[in-house]
Order: sequence, then structure tokens, then C-alpha cells
Amino acid sequence: MLITTILLVISACSQQAESQEPDQTNTLTVDNYGREVTIPDVPKRVLTFGPNTTELLIALGQGDKIIGNTLNNHSRGALPEYKEQYEQIPELTHGSATREAVLSSGADFIYGIDWEFGEEGIDLAELDDYEITAYLNSAGSLEDIYQEITDIGTIFDAEDEAEAFITDQQERMAEVEEKRKDSEPLDVLVYDSGGEGVFTAGGDNFETRLIELAGGRNIFDDITDKQWSTVSYEEVLAREPDVILIHDYDVPSAEEKIAEIQNNAALAELESVQQERFVTISLESVLPGARMAYAVEELARGFYPELF
Repeated sequence: MLITTILLVISACSQQAESQEPDQTNTLTVDNYGREVTIPDVPKRVLTFGPNTTELLIALGQGDKIIGNTLNNHSRGALPEYKEQYEQIPELTHGSATREAVLSSGADFIYGIDWEFGEEGIDLAELDDYEITAYLNSAGSLEDIYQEITDIGTIFDAEDEAEAFITDQQERMAEVEEKRKDSEPLDVLVYDSGGEGVFTAGGDNFETRLIELAGGRNIFDDITDKQWSTVSYEEVLAREPDVILIHDYDVPSAEEKIAEIQNNAALAELESVQQERFVTISLESVLPGARMAYAVEELARGFYPELF
């Protein structure tokens, strides 16, 4: 009788110990551009760094999990299909996220554009200490963003939504390619801002891929060591762009940037400037996220207005 009692107690203690062990059944590990990210469970309280990441989560049906967003200074407003839910999301910070705001937010997950992390941004190691998992948005190609969307779909248990979204984007971009397939590619200068030169997109920038899909060629696609770079006005003149693609965000306005270009003694020599071959697009539209098809459609209309 005593032996039986002891065995029952041991069994009960063993079962209690097992029940107190953390449940590992929902743990997921993904490769985030060479960085191993382990997600212990489906995220419930999410921060988004960048309007592009906010819209993507909304597109995948996860907008209600976002407790704060950032970088709305880089936005001209959400697309109509995302607008209602986007405007209900609290703004963590209008510009870049601050350490204090992030660590006190109660978030368990961040989906954010890569330039917001690192030496001048949010420290990834510190996030680990606070049990906040971060997935960096860093796509430089279509394959990259498709993998990001697939990963986010898996992380949020929204695989079907992710697959359907990718298919929709691919079909829309294929329609653009069909319409402009017989047109000559246009040489495009990306004009983000001026100053000592032109701050522009390099060859590894996701925007370069979108330009190509719309029928253009980034005249600085040979800059492959960084996504963004300042080039001299002399370099721009030597490459003679057919079109100038202007980013619209924050200040100065797109109209002010056009005036800035026209009043620049060097850039004013360009035939594209003299003929006012300007195409404008909001900055968030050329960042990797939910707008790839939208951006390709808008760029193609600007490059080849006679076809659309």
C-alpha cells in the first residue's frame, strides 16, 4: 500500500512537471536574410516600421494585431483598400521609432524596414532581451519579397492569404509586361532629393526591380555596393536619362522638387528636364511590401502614357 502511494505521488509530480514545461509546438524558425529568427508563437502585439510593412500585414488580414506603426512621414496615405484599417492603427512615432517607445510598447513582434535597425536605429540584441522578435524587411528582388510574404504568412498562420496575395501581384504585373513588351526601355533617373548631388537608388534597390518591370532601366543600376547613393550632377548629365522619377514624401513636395530640378543649372541641360519628362510616385510605393503591382502599374503609365 505504501509503495503504491509513493508511485502515485511520483507519477503526479512527473505529470505536473511536464505540464509546467513551455509548449514548443508553435515555435517557428525562419531565415531572415541570413539571420535566424525564432518565433515562439503567433504574434499578438505587433509594431510595424514603415508604411509598406503596415500595408502588407493589412493585406494579409493581420492589421488588427498592429498596436503601433512608424515612418508615416514617408507616406502620402494608404491605398484605398487599406485606408480604413490603416487609419485605426495607433501611431507609435511619426518618424523613426525610438528605443523608449519600442521597449515600452508591450509588443512581441516587429516587422520593419531594415534601415531602422542597427547602430543608428533599434538594437536587435536589446530586443531579444525584452523578448521582442524582429523580422527585417530587406527585399532587393521579387524573389526576396515573395519569400518575405511567405514567411510572414507562415509566422501569422496566414499561408493561404500570402499565397493568394502573391498570385494576384504576379498576375497584375504580367498584364503590364504584356502591354509594354514592344516598347523600347527608357533610361530612368531616380530623384529622391538634391543638394551636393542627386540622392538616388542603386542597382540592388528594390525600386530598380520595379522600374525594370515597368519597362525602364535605372541609369545607376551599376551601383551595387549600396541601395542608396549620392551621385554628382556631372554623372547624371553623362547618362542622359529619358525620364526623371521623383519620390513624393514629407517635405519638400514633389512640385517643389520639380522646381528644384528645373532651377538647377546642371540638370536644366537635360532634354528630359526641358521636355518635362517627370514621373512622380510616393516613396512607400517603391519600398518592398504590398504595392509592387500598384507601383509597376503607376510607373508604366508614367513611362508610356500612350499605352495606358
